[in-house]
Amino acid sequence: MCRWMAYQGDPVYLESLLFEQEHSLIHQSLSARKSEVTVNADGFGLGWYDEREEPGLYHEVLPAWSDSNLKSLAKHIKSGLFFAHVRASTGTATNRSNCHPFSYKNWLFMHNGQIGGYEFLRWQLDRLIPEHLYNHRHGATDSEVIFLLMIANGLEKNPESAIEITLAQILDMMKQKNIKDPLRFTAVLSNGEDIIAVRFSSDNHAPSLYCKKFEQHIVIGSEPLDHCGDSWTQVPAGHIAHIKNNAYQIKALPELLKMTA
Repeated sequence: MCRWMAYQGDPVYLESLLFEQEHSLIHQSLSARKSEVTVNADGFGLGWYDEREEPGLYHEVLPAWSDSNLKSLAKHIKSGLFFAHVRASTGTATNRSNCHPFSYKNWLFMHNGQIGGYEFLRWQLDRLIPEHLYNHRHGATDSEVIFLLMIANGLEKNPESAIEITLAQILDMMKQKNIKDPLRFTAVLSNGEDIIAVRFSSDNHAPSLYCKKFEQHIVIGSEPLDHCGDSWTQVPAGHIAHIKNNAYQIKALPELLKMTA
């Protein structure tokens, strides 16, 4: 399972979160604590917002801890909203097009989890992507399919509804194919202003999600950035966290709770 984090607040150099924390994302890529997979070495990605509307992106197939370019970029890029992701593949190839975060216009998306039995559903799921969006399908991951389906289902107008509709579509297809493996989905999106994170699983093992408000910023991610973790809030399964203007709100999504086994 992958590890990721997102930041919103006063602009900071990325290295302060990615490298300098006690349990930073780079440390998690070598020694994750809240995951069955402790090493995440199948690529790394950054997405950040600055003066431009569309976010910047950096993807690399090297393990995050060994990428000297990442160390240099993180030392010089300053942002008030950025995403970072370390990947542990669930079956698709290790290449740049499969690394998170994914982007569309001003949106960023990254994900931890998987669609159970994805290899038996991939063709049918791809057919649900509208033709005008299919050119944005650059990789082979289930994560990118989910993102494009959420866009097709109205992400830009109503993110919560788009998330619920998309997950319901996938679960319905899994049911039709009699797939017993779970759909696990802990993900985060941003339009450059708000951050929206959701934790869900069709079984009782939703991938972890933690959030913490600091004085001038908020961090949300797969794991706390310190070893204690007592001051971090765990987002419950079937819930969504909405981050805006240095404040966050966590609430249940009724339709997601109905889908939970």
